[in-house]
Amino acid sequence: MEPLALLRRELGTGARGLSGREAERRLAVYGPNEVRSTAGESVWRELTRQLAHPLALLLWAAGALAFIADIAVLGWAIVAVVLVNAGFALLQERQAEHAVETLARYLPEHARVVRDGRTFDVLARELVPGDIVLIGEGDKIPADARLTEGGVEADLSMLTGESAPVDRCAGPALPGKPLLEEPNLVFSGTTCTGGQAQAIVFATGSHTELGRIAALSQRTRREPSPLEQQVKRVAWLIAAAAVAIGVAFLLIGWVIGLPLTDALMFAIGLLVANVPEGLLPTITLALAVGVRLLARQGAVVKRLSAVETLGSTSVICTDKTGTLTQNRMRLQAAWTPGHGAEAGPWTTGLAEAMAECTTVTRDERGDLHGDPTEAALVAGAAALGGAPDLARRDERRTALFRFDPRLRLMSTLVRPEPGGDHFRLVVKGAPESVLARTTDAGGDGHDVSQARAAADDLARQGMRVLAVADRELPEPPEHREQAERELRLLGLVGLYDPPRPEVAAAVRRCHEAGLRVHIVTGDNGATAAAVAKEVGIGRPELLVIPESEKVTDRELDHLLVTGPESEIVFARSSPETKLKVADTLRAHGRIVAMTGDGVNDAPALHRAHIGVAMGRSGTDVAREAATMVLTDDNFATIVTAVESGRRVYDNVRKFIVYIFAHLTPEAVPFLVFALSAGTVPLPLTVLQILAIDLGTETLPALALGRERAEPGVMKRPPRSSRQSIISPEMLVRGWGYLGAVSAVLVMTGYFYVLWKAGWQPGAPTGPGSGLHHAYLTATTATFAGIVTCQVGTAMAARTEHASLRQIGVFSNSLLLYGIAFEIAFTAVLVYVPFFQRMFGTAALPVDVIALITCFPVIVWGTDEVRRWAVRRRVLRRGDPTPARPEVAASGVEKRW
Repeated sequence: MEPLALLRRELGTGARGLSGREAERRLAVYGPNEVRSTAGESVWRELTRQLAHPLALLLWAAGALAFIADIAVLGWAIVAVVLVNAGFALLQERQAEHAVETLARYLPEHARVVRDGRTFDVLARELVPGDIVLIGEGDKIPADARLTEGGVEADLSMLTGESAPVDRCAGPALPGKPLLEEPNLVFSGTTCTGGQAQAIVFATGSHTELGRIAALSQRTRREPSPLEQQVKRVAWLIAAAAVAIGVAFLLIGWVIGLPLTDALMFAIGLLVANVPEGLLPTITLALAVGVRLLARQGAVVKRLSAVETLGSTSVICTDKTGTLTQNRMRLQAAWTPGHGAEAGPWTTGLAEAMAECTTVTRDERGDLHGDPTEAALVAGAAALGGAPDLARRDERRTALFRFDPRLRLMSTLVRPEPGGDHFRLVVKGAPESVLARTTDAGGDGHDVSQARAAADDLARQGMRVLAVADRELPEPPEHREQAERELRLLGLVGLYDPPRPEVAAAVRRCHEAGLRVHIVTGDNGATAAAVAKEVGIGRPELLVIPESEKVTDRELDHLLVTGPESEIVFARSSPETKLKVADTLRAHGRIVAMTGDGVNDAPALHRAHIGVAMGRSGTDVAREAATMVLTDDNFATIVTAVESGRRVYDNVRKFIVYIFAHLTPEAVPFLVFALSAGTVPLPLTVLQILAIDLGTETLPALALGRERAEPGVMKRPPRSSRQSIISPEMLVRGWGYLGAVSAVLVMTGYFYVLWKAGWQPGAPTGPGSGLHHAYLTATTATFAGIVTCQVGTAMAARTEHASLRQIGVFSNSLLLYGIAFEIAFTAVLVYVPFFQRMFGTAALPVDVIALITCFPVIVWGTDEVRRWAVRRRVLRRGDPTPARPEVAASGVEKRW
C-alpha cells in the first residue's frame, strides 16, 4: 500500500474532505457504491431449455401417444410431470443471482462523511473514492478505506473466515503483507466491533473486495451434474433405440404383408414399450427422498441432483476451523524458564500474568465473552492454579495498550499493591516480539535461545504460541515504547483448537471409500498440519503448502493430479486459491466437495460440484452459493452425506434395472405378432402397456429409491465421473436376463390360455368370433403376468451383489406396500367391468392365477442364483488393490 501522503494526493482530498460538487462528479464517473449483478439468461430461454431436455422430449412423445390412444387423463398427467420438473430445474438456475443479492445486504444504508469540512450522513451508495468517512463501534464499513486517524477493532470473518476480531489503526503500511492483512485497512461490508477512526475511501462498488467476490461468484456458472449429463445421454439412447425399432418393425410389418393399421399399431406399441414414461419422475422423487433423509442427518441439500453427485465425490476440500475442529481454543501447554514443560507452583505466576493481560468479561452465568484467545487464557489460568478475579483485574488496571498488529504485542499496566511502590507492566504477544524485548529468560542464567527453541517446538505441534513477560516501573510511562522493553520472561503458553471427536472416524471412512481429503485454510501451515495429523489426514503422506497463494497452475496440476497421491494442506489460502483448487480438480475429472463459511468462499462454493456451507457459523452469502448446508458445521456430516449419495445412486441404478427389465416382456409380444405375420394375435395392447408403465410400475420403483445401502458401500472407490449410470452389465441383467426370463414366462401364460381354449395359429380371435373371450383372457394373462414378474424383479433388483437375505426380505416396508398396491391395481383393471371395457381385460380363471403366482419366485430365484455365482467367481479371483505410486514432491511442498 502506498504512503498516505501520496494516496491523498492521488485521490485529491485532504482533511476537509471532498467538496459536494466534486463528490457528485465522481459519483457520475465511478458509479454508485453497490454490488451489482450482471444480466442473466432470460427466464423463458431457460424454461425452453428445460422443456427440451431429452427425457422431457420422451415424455412429450409418450403424452402424445396417450392422446392418440384417446387416454386424455394419462396425457395430461405426463404433461404435468414435464412442467413440474422443468419448473424445479428453473429455480435452481437462479442460485448465483440470489448469492449476489445476499452480498448486497452486507452494505450499510448510510455512512458518515466529511465534506467541505463538515460531517454529513449520506447514503452509502453515494460514497466515492476520496471521501473521508467516520467509523464508530457497531458501524458497518461502507467501502474499502485506509485509516488516517484512530484505531478500530474489526470483524473481518466474512472475508477471512477467522472468527476473532482484528485491530486496525492508522499508521504506515507493512511491506509484503497481503491486502487483507494490512493493519491500516478496513473493507466494505465488515463490521467495527470497537474503537473510533477516520478513514479515506480508496475503492467503492465493484472495485472493493466485496465487489470482487461478487464478480467471481457470477463468473462461476454451475455446470450440469454427472447425473444430469448421464440421464441426457441415456435419454437420447432410449429415444434413438425406440424410434429405430419402431420404424424398423413398421417396415417389417409392411414387408410381411400386415395391414397398415396393424403395422402402425405394432410400431406404436414398440415405441410405448421402449419409452420409460416413469423414469424421470421416479428419479426426481427418489432424489427428493434422499434430500429429506439427509436433512434429518444435518445436511440440507438445495439441488436434487446434488444428492447423486455426493455419491460420486472423489475429493473433499475442507476448511479447518469449526469444521475439523470445535472452534474452541483451550490451553494445551505451558513452558516456564528453568522448569520447561514441568508443572508446579512456579506456573502460578505465569497463570496470573496471562489472565491479567486480557479484556474478556464474565456474565452472570459465568460464561466468558470476548476474544476467543483471551477466553482460553483466562480458562487456562484457572487450570494452572491462578484463577483470576476479572472484576479486581479491571480495578487495578491503570493503562491498557491494545494489541498492535505491527508490534504483535498487548500490555496492561497495574497499579502498585497496597504497601508497594512500583507499577507492574504485563505483556503478552508473539514469542519473537516478546523475546526480542527481554533481557534474559528470567535472570537465572537461562539463555533466550532456549525459550525460542521451546516456542518453535510448541508451534510444530500445531499450537498458537504466546509469550508472557512483565516488568516493574517506578511510575507510569509516557509512551508505550518506553514501557515495553527490558522485560522479564515469565513463560510460554500453547493454545489449541481441538478437533471434533468424530472427525477421525469420518476421515478413516473417507480413506476406506477411496476419497482424498485436502485442507484449504487461511491458517498457519504448521497449525493446520498438526490438526490434519491428529484426525488422520495425510495418506500416504501429508504435504503442506505454507503460502498457497504463490502456487502456480502447473504446480497445482502436479500436486493434485499428476504427482503422488498425497493429501495436502493449502495454508494461507485466498478466495482465488480455493477457486483455483476447485478448477484444477474439475479440469482433471475429479468430483470435488468444497467447504466454506465466509463471503470469500462463495466463488469456490459455487464452482465446486458440491459447495458445502456452514449452517451455524456460515454467512448468508456462503449458504446461498452452496449446494449443501451443514446444520451442525461438522465434517462427519459430509461423510454421512457421501454415503447417502452412494446409496441413492445405487438405488437409481436399481430402479433403472427394474424399469428396463419390463421393456423386454412388453416388446416381445409385438415381435411375436410381427414375426408370425399376424397368425399369432397381438398378446398385449398399447393401453395395457401404459397401465403398466404409469400405473403398476411407479410405486415399487419409488420404493427401491428408499432401499438401504448394500454392505460395503463405503469400502469401494468412487466411480469415475465419465462412468455411465447405465452399464453394459445392467443392460444384460435388465434386458437380457430378468427381461428374458419374464418374457418367456408371460408368453407361456398367454399361449397356455389360448391352447387351452383350442386355438390354432391363424384362427380368428376378433370380436364376434368364438375365441374372442379366450383371446381377452390370454391378453389379460400377459398383462397380469408382466405385473407378477415385476414383483419378482423388484425383489431381485433390491441388491446388485449381495443376497436378499443379507439386507432382509422385509426391511423395505414401502416396497411391500408398493407390491400390494400394484396387485390391487391389477385386480381392479382385471375384474371391474368398467375397466375391463376400457383396457380389454377379462377375469382370470383359478388355474391361470395359480400359474402367474409362480412367476415372482421364478424371476427372483433365477437372479439370486446368478448373483450367488458372481460372488463365488469374485471370491475365487480375488480383488487386489493396486499400490499407489510414490513420486518425489515439488519444491513448494513440505513432507510431514
